[in-house]
Amino acid sequence: MKRKNLILIIAITLASAWMVSAGQTPKFFKDDPVWFDKDNMTVPKPTERQLSKTIDLLQKTITKPRSGNTHAVNANSLEEVADSSWFTNRIGRHDMTVEELVKGPDTVSGPDLSKPVEILDAKTEGATPGLLIKDARGDRYFFKFDPLYNPQITTSVETVGTKFFHAFGYNVPENHVAYWNPATYTLRKKAKVIWDTGKTENLTRGYVKDMLTEVPRRPDGTIQVTASKYLPGEPIGPFDFQGTRKDDPNDIYPHEDRRELRGLYVFMEWLNHNDSDSVNTLDMYYTDEQGNKYVKHHLIDFGTILGSAATGPHTRRVGNEYYIQFKPLFAGLGSLGLWERWWHHTKYPDLKSIGRVSNEKFRPGEWKPDYPNPAWDKRDREDEFWATKILMKFSDEKIRAIVHAGKWEEPGAEDYLDRLLIARRDMIVHYYLSLINPLDNFSLDGNLLRFENLGVTAGLATSCKYNYEWHRFDNETRATTPIALRGTSEKPEIPAPADASAYYMAKISSDCPDQTRWISPVSVYLRGEGNLEMVGIERD
Repeated sequence: MKRKNLILIIAITLASAWMVSAGQTPKFFKDDPVWFDKDNMTVPKPTERQLSKTIDLLQKTITKPRSGNTHAVNANSLEEVADSSWFTNRIGRHDMTVEELVKGPDTVSGPDLSKPVEILDAKTEGATPGLLIKDARGDRYFFKFDPLYNPQITTSVETVGTKFFHAFGYNVPENHVAYWNPATYTLRKKAKVIWDTGKTENLTRGYVKDMLTEVPRRPDGTIQVTASKYLPGEPIGPFDFQGTRKDDPNDIYPHEDRRELRGLYVFMEWLNHNDSDSVNTLDMYYTDEQGNKYVKHHLIDFGTILGSAATGPHTRRVGNEYYIQFKPLFAGLGSLGLWERWWHHTKYPDLKSIGRVSNEKFRPGEWKPDYPNPAWDKRDREDEFWATKILMKFSDEKIRAIVHAGKWEEPGAEDYLDRLLIARRDMIVHYYLSLINPLDNFSLDGNLLRFENLGVTAGLATSCKYNYEWHRFDNETRATTPIALRGTSEKPEIPAPADASAYYMAKISSDCPDQTRWISPVSVYLRGEGNLEMVGIERD
């Protein structure tokens, strides 16, 4: 009997393996489309780890991204990203008011400075030093400062960047613009200076005084700071943009194949966030309201966006070339320094609170961070399209409101950033929508399948026709059978099948003047179980 059972188990296993190899597994499952990844299961606390930026730079510069998946593995059947410990759908899926965008991740209005703050420690790591403090409520913050001759160049952009990245959907800290009077403070008895080498020494009032002599003062004697509220949980170090965290059982998707990390490139080029490597990420061992303990992944430190280097304006290289890029490096050496890079003479604003950021020679899709990022190097058109759709949700009004949250004081600074970001948004949207058939926002309305041509919405075309053909779809074998429902529609809508007891697939191409790439069809899948419903989208 045992032998017969063993033979039966082997036979079932072999049959299952054959079905998988033959593509016989269902294309769609009952829970598709999935809108929540269950990566919040309780796990043991992973080991805290450190990451050397120098080693990371060299490794990413001389190695190529891991081979394997070309398509994002965590996209759901509608090619969207589910909520997870990495990402929460916000403006991309749910409209956000101006008030919600400006509030961002904030749970409080900023540090309570009604009493002198207690300085706990000082840290020197990162682009600029800062102070760890405790406010009158007992909340802990990290105070970051502007360089002496460039007021607001760091503190204001950090607040602005935080609100943008929160709206995109990423986990970020609370970063507030605050005005601190350093005339009175208390010093923790065992306060330390924590050097970037790991060495510590006693923190003195003399050290604090010397630090603050390099910081700009406002007319009333206060200092504008970024007050970065401590994240809930226990820090366990940064995440890498490739591979997985081996001691986190919830971390199952290679990071370079996560859509929210691949598509992040589009947001980074919009905000010129060059210093966007793993060092500026942070994993927290987090306990949620249900008592689940798991790793939550964050983007941190936005003080080097929009032309700021935190210590002053960025160099002209930023956004145009990697730290180490061999072709231009050798070209410069070969010409004994006479060869000039194409971006050398870019014009930048004459504003002390705004760094070197300009649209003059900005080229969407060619923007460069400080060094290669394996997730961005593996991005495809669908990753870019996903991010571009989110970017389109930022109206001129919403962009201006978020920029205004930086509390700019220099005349012309806020207006410059408004105009730059609005124009840069349009450049990015036009570029990426021109590369792919931009049909989206599909919905069933009675016997019609309606959709939106985002390219028409963005002004890339004025009139389009839509060619369509319907197929019955076998979800088990994935075979398609044409049905007598095909044609051309003058509007962004097509008739849907009347029978609601089967799966169907429609191929829709856009026939638009001067947009030849839009002829590539989008496949839309409907599931019929009494009522037809959207279950899948594929883009050729």
